[in-house]
Amino acid sequence: MWRCSQGAAAAEMAMVMPFLLILLFGSVELGNYFLNEHSLVKAVRDGARFAARQSFTNYTACSGTPGGTVEADTKNVVMSGYLSGGAVLTPNIEASDITVSTSCTATAGGQTLSGIYRNRSGGAQIVIVTAQVDYRSVLGSFGFTGLNYDLNATSESAVSGI
Repeated sequence: MWRCSQGAAAAEMAMVMPFLLILLFGSVELGNYFLNEHSLVKAVRDGARFAARQSFTNYTACSGTPGGTVEADTKNVVMSGYLSGGAVLTPNIEASDITVSTSCTATAGGQTLSGIYRNRSGGAQIVIVTAQVDYRSVLGSFGFTGLNYDLNATSESAVSGI
């Protein structure tokens, strides 16, 4: 009986299975995290690019939020990719998770700005779009809790007007 090896493969598989499952679920969770993070970064970058292409009349102050419907439209672009709204691209994202603000800078890289910014008080208008979204874990579907991670993204773009 000591020399019989018929069940050796099953016993070895039973010993290795927990490590294989940890590797499998860890890979799926990490892939899902990076997919959601990439989706949010792309959406915020698109929102900043959209907001920067709006009229200079919406950007009168060097702080606060832009005027007109720029803030609401930018939030729609970040959430769905469209001005009119639609299906949400990043899981768990809400309009309250997104901020749109402005700032001004008179120099860039040690040089005084000119061109379309030369007559603007405060210099170049910058729009900043930021989002912080709760990450929805794949393992949370299986009852694992305590994975309270946030997805964060910020993008800045110089307002070039239309």
